[in-house]
Amino acid sequence: MNPATTALVLIEFQNDFTSEGGTLHGAVSEVMNATGTLPNAKAALEASRAAGVTIVHSPISFQPGYYEISAHPYGILKGVVDSTSFVKGTWGCEIVGDVAPAEGDIVLEGKRGLDAFGSTNLDFILRSKGITTIVLAGFLTNCCVESTMRSAYEKGFEVYTLTDAVGATSLDEHSNAIRYDYPMFSKPITTAEYVAALAGETATADASRGY
Repeated sequence: MNPATTALVLIEFQNDFTSEGGTLHGAVSEVMNATGTLPNAKAALEASRAAGVTIVHSPISFQPGYYEISAHPYGILKGVVDSTSFVKGTWGCEIVGDVAPAEGDIVLEGKRGLDAFGSTNLDFILRSKGITTIVLAGFLTNCCVESTMRSAYEKGFEVYTLTDAVGATSLDEHSNAIRYDYPMFSKPITTAEYVAALAGETATADASRGY
């Protein structure tokens, strides 16, 4: 894996998901504890910085009142509104300290939906920097991470997903997405495998579906 043409994209590592007291932390804490989501993301981030990988943070945020989206949201966005999550200027909207942005990192602006490409300039940033490979981590395993993965695949990027640095609202949803969906649109690997690939080893993706 060539660090010069690789970007690590960290999706919604915000207090409302990651931290005790966050509005949605209780929903994802079981998977986070089972997989070591946050420690693994931190390890991936530190190894990426050391290797010279481009770091992109992709938080989601809304002004109070959620005027950026439909007045009658449904599905996952209704859950965000009903729980008053990711409101600009609040502690819950902040990126958790374990993977906080550092000098040289890129923090996307404008993410209002699921796909990190959808309402941001992520594609422009990656292409302008000559990025051909993206590595994904974050929340939710089967929602924003998967939506971003599918878009990146369609756009022609080489896509890796860190299977132990993503989290969902249940172990079943998490496991099913990784087992059935991830191999269709990415190369699923563990954080340890990613770190080893940065050091020059060959990354062997999970080919459990035969792809």
